[in-house]
Amino acid sequence: MAAKPSIPKGTRDFSPIEMSKRNYIFNTIREAFHLFGFQQIETPSMENLSTLMGKYGEEGDKLLFKIQNSGDYFSALTDEELLSRNAAKLASKFCEKGLRYDLTVPFARYVVMHRDELTFPFKRYQIQPVWRADRPQKGRYREFYQCDADVIGNNSLINEVELIQLIDHVFGKLGIRVAVKLNNRKILAGIAEVIGEPDKIIDITVAIDKLDKIGLDGVIAELKQKGIGNEAVEKLLPILQAQGNNSEKLGTIAEVLAGNATGEKGVEETRFILETIEKLGINSSLELDLTLARGLNYYTGAILEVKALDVAIGSISGGGRYDNLTGVFGMEGVSGVGISFGADRIYDVMNQLDLYPKDSILNTKVMFVNFGEKEALYSLGLVARLRAADISAELYPGSDKMKKQMGYANNHNIPYVAIIGETEMSNGTIAVKNMASGEQNIMSIDELITLLKK
Repeated sequence: MAAKPSIPKGTRDFSPIEMSKRNYIFNTIREAFHLFGFQQIETPSMENLSTLMGKYGEEGDKLLFKIQNSGDYFSALTDEELLSRNAAKLASKFCEKGLRYDLTVPFARYVVMHRDELTFPFKRYQIQPVWRADRPQKGRYREFYQCDADVIGNNSLINEVELIQLIDHVFGKLGIRVAVKLNNRKILAGIAEVIGEPDKIIDITVAIDKLDKIGLDGVIAELKQKGIGNEAVEKLLPILQAQGNNSEKLGTIAEVLAGNATGEKGVEETRFILETIEKLGINSSLELDLTLARGLNYYTGAILEVKALDVAIGSISGGGRYDNLTGVFGMEGVSGVGISFGADRIYDVMNQLDLYPKDSILNTKVMFVNFGEKEALYSLGLVARLRAADISAELYPGSDKMKKQMGYANNHNIPYVAIIGETEMSNGTIAVKNMASGEQNIMSIDELITLLKK
């Protein structure tokens, strides 16, 4: 007996109903992107590894899916290299491409390649899958979709304000209550300088970004493991444990960073964003979180993360300012800021909270029963009229027994069945059965269109 087929861990199949739900999410986000003036692009699923490596930090590089070169890739390897069993070194020899880890680095590559065709500031969005060789767990997949919006070529903090408004708009439309968390990498860099560990900024941010996962003791242990001294850790603790409202926490960190130019700049930027949003007003809560770091190395200013309030799951959106990203591709001095909506986690949240409107599950509105060749040809003409009126309609393809055809309609949640026999053809009428109530009525095609348009 043949083994039952399977799919790789961390990936999923989606049924037609599930795809209707996912498309509702994608369409809601896409409409919001258009509303805020973003334009769509797409980039390839695979990029050159030279484009991807070194952009996500040491931990991110380990999670890149590498693509094996085609052809005789062993010919360029020596016996010594093969016998070394050094996986990383061998992969670098016969893997030149990789699946994209996110949409931001490919976007930076796109901007550099197409700079002469673009008008800055350039507001782009992308809705495409990404891949990470991560350990699969609840809310964490190896293949998942990101929905990104970025503004590049402009350093105004108005962009950050608008992205927060965009986040609030999208989750308001989806009906998900969220908390938006805000911090600034300049604040974190200032903290590293003030505690005497400026060269350890990456180690510090990677560690404190895990606070929710491993707790304070775990963060302290990781900091010490990375060579950060006890005195520096002691200075860091009050910051990690800061309490109060946004204004109070900002005041606390402003005192700590007084005299530190980098930190003071981060405080100034954060204050502008918080005060502007407070004046404009949003429905979601906006919280200054001094422990928020976001592990990606390319962030240089404001950083954002979004948490669902009614479901225990990781962040469902996040992003930030990245001033230096295009510089690694030879295009200096281009500032960018962006956010990414995690469509798969949003999908899981929507499912758990059952937030989909009934009309978001797209089904055929009416199915015509097939009694034979003559009736089928007549029904196809009516199906065409319904489709011309933007009503989803179909004819059952074979003249099977009525029970089977009705079973098909039931299993596909089709609300109405149209029955046309000799009498209906002679009279120019349709017998229409409501599948929920069982009620059956005789009507014209125009009356059926009116009914289904309601």
